[in-house]
Amino acid sequence: MKTLGIFRHAKSDWDDPRARDFDRPLNARGLRWAPRMGQHISEWSQQQGFTWDRVMSSPAVRAAQTIELAAEGAGMPQGAALAINWDRRLYLASSVTLIDVLRELDENLSTVLMVGHNPGLEDLIFDLVPDNGSSPLRDEVEMKFPTASFAVLELDVERWAQVEDGCARFTHLKRPRDLAAGEPL
Repeated sequence: MKTLGIFRHAKSDWDDPRARDFDRPLNARGLRWAPRMGQHISEWSQQQGFTWDRVMSSPAVRAAQTIELAAEGAGMPQGAALAINWDRRLYLASSVTLIDVLRELDENLSTVLMVGHNPGLEDLIFDLVPDNGSSPLRDEVEMKFPTASFAVLELDVERWAQVEDGCARFTHLKRPRDLAAGEPL
C-alpha cells in the first residue's frame, strides 16, 4: 500500500492584472491558513505514525509559499531546509499528468505529499477513488475542495507504477473551514 497526501495551495492574490498566473502570491487569507493547515498536516501525520517520504510541489509562487508556510506551521525551525521536489509538471496539471508523475516515483517511497492546483488535484481524487457511493469524503470533495484543503488517499498498490483509476480509499479530508469553527476565512 502507498499513501498519497494531496494539498491544494492556499488562497492566492488576483490584485495585479498584469502578473503572470505562475507568479501570483498568496493573499492575506492564504498567508493565514497555510501555516494552520501545515500544523494540522503535521499533527495528523504524527497521529498516523509516519513522516512524508517525499514532498513534491508545483513551483508556482502560490504553491511554493503554501508549502513553505505550512512547514513553518508544522514547527520546522525557520531556515531549516524542507526537502521539496519542485516539479514543473505539477503546475496546472491534469489528473492524467499527475497520475503519470505518481507512476514515475521511486518504489521505496511509501508516503508522498503532493502540493498543487485545481482542477487537477480534485480530478485526481475523482479518478483514484471509485464513484460507487462508498466514500462520504469523495462526496464532500464533489461539493467543494477549496484552497488549502488537505486530503489523504490510501492506494491499493505495491508499486507506484501500478497507480490506476479506482485504486484508492479516501481516508482523510481537512479544509480550512473544518479547523475554523466559525472563524471567518
